Amino acid sequence: MNSRPNRSFFSVFMTDMSEEQQDSIVDIETPTEIATNDTEYIGDKTQPTEEILNALNALNQTTAQNGHEQSPAQQVNAKQDTPSQEAPSEWHVLREKLREQPHDPEGWNKLVDLAEARGEIEQIKQTYEALLEVYPNTSSAQIAYLNHFLSPGLFPYAEELFRRFLRSSPLVDLWKFYLTYVRRVNTSPASREAVSKAYEFALSRIGQDKDSGDIWSDYIQFLKAGEEQQKMDALRKVYHRAVQIPLENVEKLWSELETFENSLNKITAKKFMSDLSPSYMQARTVLRQLQRHLGPLFPPPPASSPTRPHLYLPPTPTFNAAERALVGAWKTYLKWEESNPLEFEDKDKATLISRIQGVYRKAAIRMRFYAEIWYMAFVWTNSVGKPEEALNILKSGMEANPTSFLLHFAYCELQESRKEHAEVTTTFDKFLDVLRAELDELENRVNSANSSFTSDGSGRTVPTSALAGNGSGSLEAGTISNTSSFATQASDEKPPKVKELSDRRQEYGVVWIMYIRFARRALDLKTFRSVFAKARRDRWTPWEVYEAAALMEYHCNKDGGTGVASRIFEKGLETYGDEIEFVLRYLGFLISVNDENNARALFERVITAFPPERARPLWERWARYEYQYGDLEAAQKLEKRIAEVYPSDPPIKRFAQRHTYLGTDAIAARDLGFAMAARQPAALGSTSTSNSIEKRTDSLFSLTSASHMPVSQPPTKRASSPDYKRREGSARPDFGPPSKRQRPSSPPRDRDRERWEGPPRKRFGSPAGWERERDRELQHVKKDREDDKASTLPTVISWFVGQLPTPASFDGPVFRTDDLMMLLRNAVIPSATRRATPPPTPLPPPAPPAARTGGGRPPPDYGPYQGPGGGTRGGRRY
Repeated sequence: MNSRPNRSFFSVFMTDMSEEQQDSIVDIETPTEIATNDTEYIGDKTQPTEEILNALNALNQTTAQNGHEQSPAQQVNAKQDTPSQEAPSEWHVLREKLREQPHDPEGWNKLVDLAEARGEIEQIKQTYEALLEVYPNTSSAQIAYLNHFLSPGLFPYAEELFRRFLRSSPLVDLWKFYLTYVRRVNTSPASREAVSKAYEFALSRIGQDKDSGDIWSDYIQFLKAGEEQQKMDALRKVYHRAVQIPLENVEKLWSELETFENSLNKITAKKFMSDLSPSYMQARTVLRQLQRHLGPLFPPPPASSPTRPHLYLPPTPTFNAAERALVGAWKTYLKWEESNPLEFEDKDKATLISRIQGVYRKAAIRMRFYAEIWYMAFVWTNSVGKPEEALNILKSGMEANPTSFLLHFAYCELQESRKEHAEVTTTFDKFLDVLRAELDELENRVNSANSSFTSDGSGRTVPTSALAGNGSGSLEAGTISNTSSFATQASDEKPPKVKELSDRRQEYGVVWIMYIRFARRALDLKTFRSVFAKARRDRWTPWEVYEAAALMEYHCNKDGGTGVASRIFEKGLETYGDEIEFVLRYLGFLISVNDENNARALFERVITAFPPERARPLWERWARYEYQYGDLEAAQKLEKRIAEVYPSDPPIKRFAQRHTYLGTDAIAARDLGFAMAARQPAALGSTSTSNSIEKRTDSLFSLTSASHMPVSQPPTKRASSPDYKRREGSARPDFGPPSKRQRPSSPPRDRDRERWEGPPRKRFGSPAGWERERDRELQHVKKDREDDKASTLPTVISWFVGQLPTPASFDGPVFRTDDLMMLLRNAVIPSATRRATPPPTPLPPPAPPAARTGGGRPPPDYGPYQGPGGGTRGGRRY
């Protein structure tokens, strides 16, 4: 039961009693009041003590466990102790869902509909407050919220909401709603000054907006109802301010000003209008440009419901083509506003800053979840000398985008420049917590998707329990050092390897790297090492953090930094021994510090831990070191080992690599004739020329550098047909001289035929994989040679072509060529000859001469024009 008395019933009840009875009732104290007022009151002693109640409860539990039934009193107490299990309403279910997934515009619109349909003011408050916490400064939601408190008894709460909303809102519709409220509550003649101040206050905030023209017009109409002399001076000032702003109704206001000035004095009117004419013409020109900019930025809103208008809530970005185009349009518009199109002078710089500031605020509301827009607002605000406001922009942007790397890094750098090191540390910790939770959620989704089945090493799908039982699911690891000083500090658990998860993990590692970089440069090495110790205990830390920390120790620690860096690499090898990139980085570091013994030991230790298809980069890296700095015997021994691992590689490949330096391959260019083949112009229609080039470069790819070879060879796919390649190539932009086309009658080249029809049956005993490598490298080198040729375009034309946008930036309509050709084929085109088909429509018999002379001009012929002499013998009739 509700403990609060029914006030209406209580008042009626008190009215029917005498004053003495009322006083006696008022003097009666409740038990709670007695206990409060009397310090000696210790409660009702007739009630059982706490010890007795505890014993009875224990006895009841024992009885229930033994199967005995409870007494009716015990059942009533149990029912009172058990809360009512009522089914949650649709509003509560949707509210819980939005707590977990707050960025759901349709869900919030539905929640508002449910709350307003129910009509409970507290639930409406909760709904709108929760919505505005996720989407602040949403004017449509603010206006809908305020509409519930515009009755006379609720004006104080409405005014409190106005103070909250108007403080940072740049939106015209909210300010228009506020002025309507002000004029509603201030209707007496004595309150005209308050209304005038409200208009001036609103126009100082949003008067530069092109949509504020209605507010300017309402203000002018309000001033026209004032005193005569005061009205004329105030009207002239407001008119002169308004006609210099690119408002939607600026032309109407200009004509009204002209009429107003002529009604007062035609001589002064001519002077005033001539002085204002340049500013008015500039505002009208800028208005047309502004309309072109804002057209795609504010599409028409969806259809509204009968009860309330639709709430526009910005969706989370997916970065598709349309959204990227929208971001580009916003950036273009913002840069245009920064360029001062209204040509404000230095004395009006405050007005220009206020105008651009309002534009950026609108952009941040409309594009709330695009960090690039927030960053642009921060950069501009900081450039005009408002660092505190710029800092607040970054804070608001981080609240809207808690996973934005751009905004968090900018905020940390700004705070570091202000020597706020504690704030930077707190920001990095919070950002890492958010990204860590995101990684955990992604891992849970991956594990739930793969919980039933997984894939073994052979690619077969098997139950997860099969791999868990034999323990063969773990990946190979490097040698683990039990004597390392870091042995108990790293996380033993490794997350699963999934492409998206791996990418997110690398991004997560970038934050740790920025964190330790800040700690090293802003604080000291001790703090940097403590931050790195925290990173080592994080299971999501990737190997890049270890490398960054090791190189930081090597370059910044002049006293023993090499040894510390080597220990960090060794510690990382324990966790990331199966990462070929990390092992290559470690090997390269040892080579760079001239630690040959440890580099050789590392190579011998890890080379057997990888299968041949993954170990090729390690072999190539060590081979380059041996070729450059080792002796001939060691190089020949290494080549023998490589030949055992990769028997398909021809011997000439390794031999040529030993005599290559900085990409200069003299053997390929001079002895094998590749330089001559590259310089020789290839006749596209000649089969013998392509055959001769192919024969002379038959062993070209034996000289391929290891850096160009992939780690693992993908499965071969069927090549595209020559016709398809020609169609595909024609779609690419070509800014050079036009290339020749192969004649339809000429046969295709041997290489094109080979790609389409498959390789020939006999390739003179050379391995198929090696031939594929040769073909790819030949195309690659030929392309490089063609790119190196000097452009035949003039300098000015080359510069102009370079300024053109890329084809990927085109987001307009794409015409279907088939439909276009069909349209052209079916079009009626004027011809100089008479059409054979269809036959011309027979003309009606000519009228007698008397009727022709008396009837005047004949009726016009609206048939298709058939050229000179077409249709009738006398030409086309008019």
